Order: sequence, then C-alpha cells, then structure tokens
Amino acid sequence: MVFHAAPDPNEQEFDRSLRPGSFAEFVGQGQIRDNLSIAIEAASGRSEPLDHVLLCGPPGLGKTTLAHLIAQGMQADIVVTSGPALGAPKDLAGTLTRLQRNEVLFIDEIHRLPMQLEEYLYSAMEDHAIDVVLDPGPNGRSIRLGVQPFTLVGATTREGLLTAAFRSRFGLVERLEPYPAADIESILTLAAARLGVTIDPRAAALCAERSRGTPRIALRILRRVRDLAQVLDKPSIDADTAEEALQRLRIDHLGLEEVDRKLLRALTTRGDAVGLKTLAAMIDEAEDTLEDVLEPHLIRQGLLARTPRGRVATPRAYDHLGLARPQAQAEAGPDDLPFA
Repeated sequence: MVFHAAPDPNEQEFDRSLRPGSFAEFVGQGQIRDNLSIAIEAASGRSEPLDHVLLCGPPGLGKTTLAHLIAQGMQADIVVTSGPALGAPKDLAGTLTRLQRNEVLFIDEIHRLPMQLEEYLYSAMEDHAIDVVLDPGPNGRSIRLGVQPFTLVGATTREGLLTAAFRSRFGLVERLEPYPAADIESILTLAAARLGVTIDPRAAALCAERSRGTPRIALRILRRVRDLAQVLDKPSIDADTAEEALQRLRIDHLGLEEVDRKLLRALTTRGDAVGLKTLAAMIDEAEDTLEDVLEPHLIRQGLLARTPRGRVATPRAYDHLGLARPQAQAEAGPDDLPFA
C-alpha cells in the first residue's frame, strides 16, 4: 500500500471526520498555531479580514486543517478550490466576485496556478478589484469589478515555484515541519477515542514511529490497525495487533513502504547517480510523487542524497536493504560519504 499525496474520497472523508474542531484541539506545530491565533484575534478585534496566509510544507501535515480553523476563528465561511482547478482567468474571476466580506478563499496546491492567474490575484489581494477583459484583441475593452475584502489562504508543497512577487503579498508565511513521535501518539490516541476504540500506548508509539512524522499517514495506519483489531475480535488495539497490521502493510521500522524500498533498490542496482526523470521511469512513479512524497523522508533518514549528478543511495541504504556496499563506499572515509 502506498500513501500518496492525494487520498481517495473515502480516505478524505475519514480524515475530515477526525479533523480538530479548534486550535485548542490541534496537536503539534505550536509556534504556527500561536502565531495564527494571535493574528486572528487581532484582526477580529479590528473587524478586518485576516492578512493573506501562505502555508508551506510536505503533504499531510495539516495545511488544509489549518485553513478551516482559520475560517472558523474568523467566524467566516470558507471557499475551497485548488491551483489545477483554476485554469483560466474566468474561473478565478467567478470565484472572487462571489466571495462575501471577510470570507476565506483556500487554494490548495497554489504553486500550480498559471502565471497569468498569479498576476490576476495581485489586484484582488491588495486593491480588492479585478480587471475583466470583455473583448480580446487590439480593440479589446475591460471593466474593473470590485471584490469584497477577503483572506486568501494558500497551501503549497513547493514554495520555491511561487514567484517572489506573489509570495511577498502574503502577510503570514508559515512552514510546517514533520511532527515528533510524541505529537503523533497524541493524535492517534485522540483519533482512536473519536472512533470509539481504545489504543494501547505501546501500539500508538509503534504506529507513530512508522508514520514519517505525518498525521495523515498515521491516521490511515490507524484505520488499517482498527480493521485488523475488529476482524480479530480484539477489545482494543494492542501492540501485537499493531505490529501485525504494519507487517501486512509492509511498513518497516523506518517508515519505509515497498515503493520506498523499490526506489532504493533502483539506485543500488545502478550503483551511480541517477537523474530524476530516469528514476521516475525506473520505478514507474510520477516525478512530483518522488520529489514531494518519497524523497523527503528518505533524505531525512539518511538513505538518499541529492548530488549535482543526480540521486544516489547512501551507505545506510545498502545496510538497510541488507546489500553489500560498493567498493568505493566501503573504502571511503566518513567525510567522503554522500549524505544529504
């Protein structure tokens, strides 16, 4: 089983059912939570919309959840869309002109907005107006339409793809980091209680250890562990049940799944640096999935390194797969090994 960035509709509904209802219930990311709470309280006190917010970080860390909590804190409705869904100015114009005062517009994958739409948003974000072209061509006419003051919340896994001019228009830029195991354990315990099941602390620790520091993955693991406990007629989720479920999912002690090991085996088979396009073709995965989902965890675990020549497997990757290191790595000193 591979936990991709885009879950299926059933998993999305499952995630929504476990979403915290307030900042007080949101576990982890304490500094970001406090910064947003202060900004929301200040803006509400002035009866103004909140500054535009950009949330950055890997998939599954809670960017969408924070967007909904921002809208709740501002006591405003939220309009949800995504960068790929907004392909033309008319799509964005219709969304912007329908916004009510102080509403929150949440754009997921905002880095995938076409360049012309980024520029289109500038005047809406700052001047609360947009220019709509009525007749294209040399004799074209345009009219200026007013837009109600609103808060744009953008979520991105690729902050570097946003232009500097666009990024500078966000008053709040927050970067989410992977969660420590203790926070993931708390999230699992709270989620299990909402699901009406009990999870043993050792089982929660085991699931947290293998969740890559990502709540979304942890909650999906919990779903599978709960299923196994139900089928085995266990009154609660114990460590043995969790261990068996993780073995069935083929998630090892470093949180690696079969696709991660497939990637590492591809690198070790080549024994040399591999380019992104070649690596994606070798394991039959999209380049975005490699860069956004698979590689960050492998790099954090010291299993993969990015070099000017391409991706390489580190000595630890060979050890993890139970393979003999290449002669060059075996003879290299610690300072010469290619860690990221």
